[in-house]
Amino acid sequence: MFKTVARLQLHNNTRFTRLALRSGLIPSKRYFSDVPEFTVDHLVIGGGVVGLAVAERLSRHSGSSTIVVEKNSRIGEETSSRNSEVIHAGLYYPEDSLKTSLCIRGKNMLYDFCNKHAVPHSQIGKWVVAKNEEQTDYLLRLEEKAKRLNIPAEFISLKERERLEPAVRAKEALVSPTTGIVDSHALMERLEYIITENGADVACMTSVEGIVKAEGGQGYMVKVNTDGDVSFILAKTVINCAGLWADRIAGMVMDQNSQSWKDLKIHYVKGHYYGYRGLPKVSRLIYPCPERNLAGLGTHLTLDLAGKMKFGPDVKYIKDPSDYHIEEGERLDDFLNAIREYLPEVRQEGLYADYTGIRPKLQAPGDPFRDFVIREEIDNNLPGFVNCVGIESPGLTASLAIGEMVERILYGKSL
Repeated sequence: MFKTVARLQLHNNTRFTRLALRSGLIPSKRYFSDVPEFTVDHLVIGGGVVGLAVAERLSRHSGSSTIVVEKNSRIGEETSSRNSEVIHAGLYYPEDSLKTSLCIRGKNMLYDFCNKHAVPHSQIGKWVVAKNEEQTDYLLRLEEKAKRLNIPAEFISLKERERLEPAVRAKEALVSPTTGIVDSHALMERLEYIITENGADVACMTSVEGIVKAEGGQGYMVKVNTDGDVSFILAKTVINCAGLWADRIAGMVMDQNSQSWKDLKIHYVKGHYYGYRGLPKVSRLIYPCPERNLAGLGTHLTLDLAGKMKFGPDVKYIKDPSDYHIEEGERLDDFLNAIREYLPEVRQEGLYADYTGIRPKLQAPGDPFRDFVIREEIDNNLPGFVNCVGIESPGLTASLAIGEMVERILYGKSL
């Protein structure tokens, strides 16, 4: 393990100490500085829920040091806090995919974590609804798949549907009783608390400006900028959990002419969410059948922990990963038509634009399914550099399992 030169007191955005630089420019890609200001065993880039889950896991290792760097002023300001906050059951994705295995494992870990640490959540359940024969066939296949994966799922009769959710219209409905909702902000705050209690640090307002392999194979020299103050960190391992920016972080150290890096290109997908006031009311999550190639899970109905209904997200590929602009008028008709497929009594005047989120998709428009990429880049001669790229839904559900997987990649086992 590296010996930490100085423990970083970075909680609550304390700055890195400024390192005297020979110039204000980044030197050649062979080196940044001969002497780092800090050394650390685990440098996690990205303070969203996945980065925090990874750091929480790695910070358990006694005698090691862990730092999370986050470019925003607070943790979890991007994809992690702009989503449906759903704990997914693991029904939708290919059975041999990381999205499925990590979702199932992560769901169980997340419920255990929330119960242990008093993170607000509710195992509220979900209906996946079909509107025609083709979609009913899809639900039948989904039920068979759930049986193979040991995920609870069963059809519910029309009589029972009318009793439980009289406002919902569907030809058939498949019940997913282990689906739930979680307060993602409270979850991330608890992870951050545990990280710092374990002696690790979280540095907000700290962006990564460059990464090179350290001479002698002693890890990676990482240039960071904390609100104008530049420092260099020598990291034994680097874990890239940068979400919307993960391909750019990877490109700082990977060969940008290689197919390995080109395959990590992130496509930005904006989704709008609409809130709702008034009747009708429902008491569980309602999902239509998902879109072709799993580009999205449809404009679904979710509830927050206060019982407030919201609808979304839609799918819109965009160029700017910072474009959270709400296109209220343009999207409203599309939303209303999609919602009325399963909730016909919803009123247009009750809908209001609430927020948007942006997902980091590896899947380009019209492309087939793409899985999470979670790997140590040994094949690219980058031992100790772990990419976590394309972590969109079900990333929140899978986050703790991703942390466990990264730990196993680096240590060969988990504590």
